[in-house]
Amino acid sequence: MEQIRVIGLDIAKSVFQVHGVDGEGEVVVRRRLKRSRVVPFFASIEPCRIGIEACATSHFWARELGALGHDVKLMPPAYVKPYVKRQKNDAADAEAICEAVTRPTMRFVPVKTTEQQSVMVLHRVRELLMGQRVRLSNAIRGHMAEFGLIAPIGRIGLQRLIETIDDETDDRVPPGARLCIRMLVDQLLLVNVQVLENDRQIRASASSSEVGRRLMEIPGIGPVIASALIATVPDPKAFRCGRNLSAWIGLVPRQNSSGGKERLGGITKQGNRYLRKMLVVGAMAVIRYAQRNGTRRPWLVQLMARRTTKIAAVALANKTVRMVWAIMVSGERYREPVPLAA
Repeated sequence: MEQIRVIGLDIAKSVFQVHGVDGEGEVVVRRRLKRSRVVPFFASIEPCRIGIEACATSHFWARELGALGHDVKLMPPAYVKPYVKRQKNDAADAEAICEAVTRPTMRFVPVKTTEQQSVMVLHRVRELLMGQRVRLSNAIRGHMAEFGLIAPIGRIGLQRLIETIDDETDDRVPPGARLCIRMLVDQLLLVNVQVLENDRQIRASASSSEVGRRLMEIPGIGPVIASALIATVPDPKAFRCGRNLSAWIGLVPRQNSSGGKERLGGITKQGNRYLRKMLVVGAMAVIRYAQRNGTRRPWLVQLMARRTTKIAAVALANKTVRMVWAIMVSGERYREPVPLAA
């Protein structure tokens, strides 16, 4: 077998597709591998460049193959898609990956460590638990409404319904329905305990690093966002400027420009949805504070006078991300802006 220079690896759960070329671009190897044969195959060849789409289990395989001496590059699947020639199959995908990884302008995804991925597991589990808590709360409210029992929104109103369920003397709830709804209450209480434990671990993760403590000094950045930023953006210098990081998250306007005429729209669903959602929520908290005391943030007050609250929140989140990038790269601390004299 001739020496392989570049390999496109299409990963999956059980079956992997390999497409390798030599220094001249000629196809050297094109084969399928079972999961148990992936590591032995790459251990038997000389170190080369390996391209993988940044999808499920990609960081694991990047670490495994990188330990064998290979130069592993992860790429966003959206950037690989244009190189697929015709129909979609494993062989075509591996060939497209092999072609894309050689492009000089290709953008690569940094390989995450096991520690960074473990922190992201905390956030994914937290998001799942929060969704379960909302669903359980809505189910309890909906079932109790069938018996004419309505409570105000919020935790206090939900607690009133739970007290009614626990009151065996209240005959407004039939015994059969009370038994079933109590099962939902027990699940809700368990989820609340799990959410508190998850939040405790996230706070400990954010406070354990010096970068996390500096990020939490920024208004609108709490332990959850700081921890997620550190785990998701391990190397901020991979972005040339703060705007590039903001665009990667998805907080910049969508462009439809042509002929020298700029046309900017709203933000899209591209980017990191979890970070974008949390940053906008943090910006809304800053806006609520600025509405009560706007002397410290006149820029935000002037923006809200021209735009709606949600648009102002996205603009503030965009500005916050740029500050995050500057603080992570420079090592400085956040400095509160000083209002200009009238």
